[in-house]
Amino acid sequence: MAAGAPPSSPSPPPPASQQQQQPPFYELVKGSSGLEKVQLRGARGCFAEIYLYGGQVTSWKNDHGEELLFISSKAIFKPPKAIRGGIPICFPQFGAHGNLEQHGFARNRLWTIDDNPPPLPVNPAIKAFVDLILKPSEEDLKIWPHSFEFRLRVALGPTGDLSLTSRIRNTNTDGRSFSYTFAYHTYFSVSDISEVRVEGLETMDYLDNLKGKERFTEQGDAIVFESEIDKVYLAAPSKIAIIDHEKKRTFVVTKEGLPDAVVWNPWDKKAKAMQDFGDGEYKHMLCVEPAAIEKSITLKPGEEWKGRLALSAVPSSYCSGQLDPLKVLQG
Repeated sequence: MAAGAPPSSPSPPPPASQQQQQPPFYELVKGSSGLEKVQLRGARGCFAEIYLYGGQVTSWKNDHGEELLFISSKAIFKPPKAIRGGIPICFPQFGAHGNLEQHGFARNRLWTIDDNPPPLPVNPAIKAFVDLILKPSEEDLKIWPHSFEFRLRVALGPTGDLSLTSRIRNTNTDGRSFSYTFAYHTYFSVSDISEVRVEGLETMDYLDNLKGKERFTEQGDAIVFESEIDKVYLAAPSKIAIIDHEKKRTFVVTKEGLPDAVVWNPWDKKAKAMQDFGDGEYKHMLCVEPAAIEKSITLKPGEEWKGRLALSAVPSSYCSGQLDPLKVLQG
């Protein structure tokens, strides 16, 4: 300060609203067919994209910009068709039963950003996340007459892990409970399905949807793929590893509140029969889906259920012994 200059008064503190402001970690932009989508940007350049249509994650990229989820080149981004790929949410049913559409209606409804969600315990290091909410429309109540609030948090962790946390609450005012089945219909991007094996489901009982839901016990030391598969593994462990030899990558699937796991690949004949799926694309995708299918979930009025999926992708080469899959599953 120059001699004789009057002392400067301290600057007033910024308004409280500015003090609490943080840089935005998500952005709402226009996507395919003008549908709105949220873009999450995490640490080290990791990225995720969520369409409000379906509350559906359609992209998850690592710090090298590699896409980790599969989206069909023929996916239709136009209601009422569900988007083929990413992580569709199957609610209030998995499969086709009664007057509800295949896999329920959550995956082809318009969700909204939830600006005031109830508190959810979260790692303070996780800053890139978005909260979405779905409530039934009048049309939904005609086909499934239950009032609910479905809250979904999609988050990118500090190391690029992707997590989806679903909270479903029964808001019926007439005292009625409701029951539902559920799945995160996760499509993973793989190099070639013939180069992939799934660890963690060996010795598990499963229902084979290709054989009239007959029950069997898994016999192999891992699941490998040589033909169409559509199995529901019952009481599956909380961690499952998908080992892609060619890409030297292992996906670790961690699930909470979801006892079952679906493993699905349509193979060539079914792929050709699907309008929104490329003929040869079955070679480059695999669905491993944390789910609650065998026993439905029942909520009384005011009760809430929580189901969580966490995904990580780690560099590995099972063939050269750099990764012991059992350590991944137990870690």
